[in-house]
Amino acid sequence: MSNVPNNRREFLQTSLAAGAALSLVAGSEAADEASTKGLPTRPLGKTGERVSIICLGGWHIGSVKDEKEAIKIMHTALDEGLTFFDNAWDYHDGGSEEIMGKALSMDGKRKQCFLMTKNCGRDAKTVKQHIDDSLRRLRTDHIDLMQFHEINYDNDPDWIVERGGLDEMLKAQKAGKVRYVGFTGHKDPRIHLAMLKRHKWDTVQMPMNVCDFYYRSFQRQVVPEANKLGVGVIGMKSLGGGDSHKGRFVVANVCTAAEARRYALSQHIASLVCGIDSMDVLKQDLGIARNFKPLSEEELNTIREKVKVVAGDGRHERFKSTQLFDGPYHRIQHGLTEKEVKGA
Repeated sequence: MSNVPNNRREFLQTSLAAGAALSLVAGSEAADEASTKGLPTRPLGKTGERVSIICLGGWHIGSVKDEKEAIKIMHTALDEGLTFFDNAWDYHDGGSEEIMGKALSMDGKRKQCFLMTKNCGRDAKTVKQHIDDSLRRLRTDHIDLMQFHEINYDNDPDWIVERGGLDEMLKAQKAGKVRYVGFTGHKDPRIHLAMLKRHKWDTVQMPMNVCDFYYRSFQRQVVPEANKLGVGVIGMKSLGGGDSHKGRFVVANVCTAAEARRYALSQHIASLVCGIDSMDVLKQDLGIARNFKPLSEEELNTIREKVKVVAGDGRHERFKSTQLFDGPYHRIQHGLTEKEVKGA
């Protein structure tokens, strides 16, 4: 299901739609410059919240071997205006939430942060357990945004309703443990569109990158629908994923890191999750965000043409077409054996 534009006319129509979205992004940026210091911020859908245009990724911060360095990175990020933090219940077996909780418990840092984490449960009992685990690890009495993690399988939208996961999450929201509720996934736009019909979500997180335009495109299929519904869009995998902060696109010479970040930030999204595992990477991403100007329609099309040959078959976005990049917890949740995963 590549959903590649079939001809020049469709390409131009999609580009015009992207241009209209860009004008909204540019307008948001202009309004923001006069009202805040630090990094630019954008509205998070209809929540009434504004978040920094880049978000510190929980997986990468949990991979920093020196705990003191990880805490220093997070404190510097907050002080520099990067106030949106990401995490997930299963990152590094809870280690990412533990270290982030320790950092936020110091010197009133929690009050500076819009804190997001992700729940891996589908049934009511597991969702409740994961909420309580995350609150304890993150050393807080509430999570600003909790999203259902990795809605990657066609039956996930049914499971969270039929097995009681969504109801349990809404109970936690009513109790004040969770302020806003959303979902994430990196597999297929169809699954995201199915989820958008299940509930009035506050947010949705999805891949947002230079190759996505040509292959199972979230930016072309899901973003317009989410924007229409007022659901805040959070981007991820702008560098193509991978354990390294450099990302697959940079390693494979698809594009530069700056091109990848600027392209993603030029889409109509609220924020972009960035993998930050060192002070150098933090400074790089702070610079890109602080000096960000939306790419013009011509610049967007130039980048798209540059990557077109390698984008249409999904070779650099295998997280969409295989289970190899799904979290181990979710593979087990769906009954996949190690052999089945490797053969995906």
